Amino acid sequence: MSATPALARRLGTRDAVVIGLGSMIGAGVFAAFGPAAQAAGSGLLIGLALAAGVAYCNAVASAQLAAQYPTSGGTYVYGRERLGEWWGFAAGWGFVVGKTASCAAMALTFASYAVGGSLGEQRAAALLAVVALTAVNYRGITRTAALARILVAVSVLALLVVLVAIAASGKTDAGRLSDLPLGTGGVHGIFQAGALLFFAFAGYARIATLGEEVREPARTIPRAIPIALGFTVALYAAVGLAALLAAGPEALAASTTPITTAVRAVDAAWAVPAVRVGATVASLGSLLALIAGLGRTSLAMARHGDLPHTLTAVHPRFAIPHHAELAVGAVVCALVLTTDLRGAIGFSSFGVLVYYAIANASAFTQRAEFRRWPRALNVAGGIACLALVASLPLSSVVAGVIDFAVGLAGRVLVRRRRR
Repeated sequence: MSATPALARRLGTRDAVVIGLGSMIGAGVFAAFGPAAQAAGSGLLIGLALAAGVAYCNAVASAQLAAQYPTSGGTYVYGRERLGEWWGFAAGWGFVVGKTASCAAMALTFASYAVGGSLGEQRAAALLAVVALTAVNYRGITRTAALARILVAVSVLALLVVLVAIAASGKTDAGRLSDLPLGTGGVHGIFQAGALLFFAFAGYARIATLGEEVREPARTIPRAIPIALGFTVALYAAVGLAALLAAGPEALAASTTPITTAVRAVDAAWAVPAVRVGATVASLGSLLALIAGLGRTSLAMARHGDLPHTLTAVHPRFAIPHHAELAVGAVVCALVLTTDLRGAIGFSSFGVLVYYAIANASAFTQRAEFRRWPRALNVAGGIACLALVASLPLSSVVAGVIDFAVGLAGRVLVRRRRR
């Protein structure tokens, strides 16, 4: 590992929780209910519970590992330390590629709610959002945390307005849940919905990825991750149930803005501006935290020679991996101009689920003095991650397999050239 400057520890528990919330309360709640309803109908609620359970297993594994290895890089570092460098590379590659796709999905969700209009106009707005938030992250992690607090507060307030609007309308219909518990897609549909909704929960890892910048990481990270995840699960469950009761699974499945569709379905058009503001702000919050997390993982991979060495540069004033941040921003801009929202969600889920399967395997190997939760959770989490991967749409699985093959083959070639 190259001797490169360390990042500054500036984040406390509250900051870490806020960054985790900002990563999760974003495009997931405002966009993922559409494809999940298409896969499972009202069975998406079971898929949501499945995704939350898998997320919990992964969260405690990440928290336990981050307490032992409080450095940038997340499961890329944990996999290297616990399983070997190839496992670490696979985790890092899955995270970087999957979360880069997530960034594109967040930016496109922001544009679909904030701008509407033609696809070209949406892509232009998404591009501007990526450039602006990359600039914010460039100014330092405390700027990121400060902006995340504002974005999270506005996002949560908007979702509470949605819940009040639907509950007070008097036009919800429990009959729209008639196909529970298996929904319209059966067991496979529920697993596919769970895999797609997992996309919405994966932001808690951002806290672990920023481990090198957290004060007292052995205490702060294991507290912050469960708090952020628990709040998000409760909020998502309430919003998912309300959306189904308001619009039904068919309407949600056909919409790229499912929360707006749910509000309109109960004649609560007065709440549509709040939904648009909430979706816009939440997507920006997720994008902000994702760019920060990707920069830190890219930094860790570059330190070990798995990405170009120039990405190890740390800004002397702002104490952030500025070359990595700029590289991430550039790649996300390219994806925003070439991808679509639903494809990005599935592709992201593939890479991130592989990442967390490796996190669970890494946590399973930790010795007793570093363990905070039972190994059974690691086993359950690892198996569930692989099951959700297998249930993703075929196009996402094929694209994910090809991507990993390219990444692993590229590493083989680079190592041979170095030798």
